[in-house]
Amino acid sequence: MALTQPMTPSRAQRIAVFRALNLGDMLCAIPALRALRRARPQAEITLVGLPWAHILRPRYGGYVDRFVAFPGGAGLPERQPAAGELEAFFAGMREAEFDLALQMHGSGPASNAVVAAFGARRAIGLGDRAPEDRIEVWPYDDARHEVRRCLHLLEAGLGIGEADDALEFPLHEEDWWELQRYPEPHAATTAPYVCLQAGARDPAKRWPVAHFARVGDALAASGYRVVLTGSGAERELARQVADRMRDPAVNAACDISIGGLAALLSGASLLVSNDTGVAHLAAALRVRSVVIFFATDLRRWGPPDNGRHRVCQAAVAPEPEAVLEQALALLSATERREVSRNRTAPVPS
Repeated sequence: MALTQPMTPSRAQRIAVFRALNLGDMLCAIPALRALRRARPQAEITLVGLPWAHILRPRYGGYVDRFVAFPGGAGLPERQPAAGELEAFFAGMREAEFDLALQMHGSGPASNAVVAAFGARRAIGLGDRAPEDRIEVWPYDDARHEVRRCLHLLEAGLGIGEADDALEFPLHEEDWWELQRYPEPHAATTAPYVCLQAGARDPAKRWPVAHFARVGDALAASGYRVVLTGSGAERELARQVADRMRDPAVNAACDISIGGLAALLSGASLLVSNDTGVAHLAAALRVRSVVIFFATDLRRWGPPDNGRHRVCQAAVAPEPEAVLEQALALLSATERREVSRNRTAPVPS
C-alpha cells in the first residue's frame, strides 16, 4: 500500500473510526471513542457511520471532531448506496489522508475491506483475515460484550488499556424543548411513569404484544402511568399493546428524535424493553430497565451489571410473570406504595 506523506509536527494525527450501524450498536462504541480521545487528545477524530449518525457528532463533541456519512454497500447490508455514492465516498476518504483507520464495525472481511480502502497510513480491525494485507486484523472474540470488543481493538492494536466501559448519552436543552412539542409524550411526564418498548428493528426480537399488555396492566395497578415508546413506524404496534390493556396507556410512539426520546426516557421509573436500541439508551441514561432476551446473545448485548438493570432470558419468549417479577424487584415495595398513594393525576387518553 502506498503511504501518504509523513506527518509533520504541525499537523494533528488524523484518525477515522468506522462503525456504520444503528443506535444501540453506536452507543456501544462510545466508551472506545472516549478512551481514544483520552489517549490521543490532540488527534482529529472522524466518525464514519450511516447518514443518521451525524446527530452524534455534536452530542459527543468531546470525542469526535468530524463526521463522514458512509453511503452503504460494499458487502454490508445496512444501507444500499445510490449510483456513484460509494466511489465518491472512497475517493473522499483517500483524499483525507488519514494516519490511522479503525474498523469497529464488525468481524469482516467486508468491513475490513471497507476500512482498508480508506488508504490510511495504518489500518486496524477485528476479524478473520486481512484483505490484501492492507489492514492489521486482530481476533474477533464472540465471548466479549460489544462494548468490550470495541475497547479490545484499542488495547490490542494501539496499547490503549484500562478504559471504563460505561455508556453515556448527554442530554441537551433542546431535547427537553422538543419533548414539549409532542403532547402525548410530554403529558405523560406529569406523574410517575414506566416505559414499555414493544418494538425492535428485527421482528424476531419482539416479545409478544399480549405479554407487554399484561406487564403494563400490572405496573398500572401499582400506580404507575404506562407510556408506550417507539418510532412513528412502531405506533401501530404500540396501539396494539394499548388495546389489550385494561388500564389506559399513553401511546408515545412517534417521530420524535433520539434526543427527545432520551429526555422522555430519562424521567421514567423503569423501562421494560426488547433487546433493542432503547435498552442501550436506558443504560446510557442510568434508567432502570428490564431487558428481554430470547433471540439475541445476552453475553454480547446485555445491559451493564450495575444493579440498575435486570434481564429475562429464555430459549423462547419469557413468560410475562418472569418479566414482571424482575420489574417489581427494581421498583421497591416502598416506592410502589408511595406512587400508588400519591397518584391523583388522570391518565391521558
